Amino acid sequence: MSNQDWLNRSLAAVWHPCTQMKLHETGALPLVPVARGQGPWLYDFEGRRYLDAISSWWVNLFGHANPRLNAAIKAQLDQLEHVILAGFTHAPVVELSERLSALTGGALGHCFYASDGSSAVEIALKMSFHSWRNHDRPEKNRFLCLAGSYHGETLGTLSVSDVALYKEVYAPLLRQAVPVLSPDARQAAAGETAADCARRAAAALEAVLAAQHETIAALIVEPLVQGAGGMIMYDPEYLRLARGLCDRYQVHLIADEIMVGFGRTGTLFAHEQAGIRPDFLCLSKGLTGGYLPLSVVLTTDEVYAAFHDDAITRGFLHSHSYTGNPLACRVALATLDIFVEDAVLERNRRFGERLTARLVPLANHPQARHFRRRGMIWAVDIATDDPDFRLRFYRAALQRELLLRPLGTTVYFMPPYILNDEETALLADGAAAALDAALA
Repeated sequence: MSNQDWLNRSLAAVWHPCTQMKLHETGALPLVPVARGQGPWLYDFEGRRYLDAISSWWVNLFGHANPRLNAAIKAQLDQLEHVILAGFTHAPVVELSERLSALTGGALGHCFYASDGSSAVEIALKMSFHSWRNHDRPEKNRFLCLAGSYHGETLGTLSVSDVALYKEVYAPLLRQAVPVLSPDARQAAAGETAADCARRAAAALEAVLAAQHETIAALIVEPLVQGAGGMIMYDPEYLRLARGLCDRYQVHLIADEIMVGFGRTGTLFAHEQAGIRPDFLCLSKGLTGGYLPLSVVLTTDEVYAAFHDDAITRGFLHSHSYTGNPLACRVALATLDIFVEDAVLERNRRFGERLTARLVPLANHPQARHFRRRGMIWAVDIATDDPDFRLRFYRAALQRELLLRPLGTTVYFMPPYILNDEETALLADGAAAALDAALA
């Protein structure tokens, strides 16, 4: 069948996510049919290819159809495809939980699984509130979030998000969190550093906590990079100060590392760069190398102990049908193996320097503002009033074999960790050319 055949069938039957479907139907937002993937490339049904420069919504770490990840799933498939995790357990979920805990130095020793990032954040929010309730402090039932934050699309996660595009229409359904000043490094005044912005935001956080801590259960943050808010980057100093403030005022710290975990910011977990541990660590996306839906919340012995009781109602009675799926856990273990066997973090540091050098022309574009990088995430704001810039850039990038999806007027790059020199050059040169075309 041709590309058009698949497009027609898809438009008739599939409601695509995060999309105004009329844009697909009119062609303003091209719908791309994918027949197969190989490495960083996606191929349509007529042989055209696209470099997956956003890792398929930030999930794919080691390329499509990765032989080692494929082999792990195939081997597990012959043993156990799924089993209820309530009252049962299995080797992949035990081994994965042990390894994840070890990666936090044992500070976060208990793993609770779900299927996606939003579910993980919901779990962390519920656990935080419920643990305070079990400590006879039910009044601690509100949450703080950073201005410009994004934590998911379910009602609980929208409540602790601050991107109007996604939450405004659902406001009547939400229990609003309290947004606090973001440590966004772009807010630096003349002579200020990113650390100065972090300290100013921490001072604002302290003022809120001093006044409201008795009713606050937790502060939730995207460590170092606020993704959907426009790839907002900030100094680790904020996390260090926030950890101290949360301890002082008896408020949990939730680290939503769904996007920034597994090497995206240069360390395995972003919060490591501040030398701290959160009370809850939410992981998904890269956890399985981009293969299967899986998320997990890691938490402390102290939080776990709050639920350990004879009374059933004091337990955490939350569940998902596919919690701890063996296939997903096994490919997650294989993903962790690749990090060790291939010295991925060190390799990424070398790659990051090469791509940053290649992006100098884009960073110096007359309409480029605030070019920034944190680990394996690059972003630049484009000074334009064109309301269709995002669509124009997306189409121009596709014409140059690139899958890039700007966040409003912010162009960002979050490629898989496997690009070679030729692909790196194609990404950098093609993005610069796409920008010129979009602004023409």
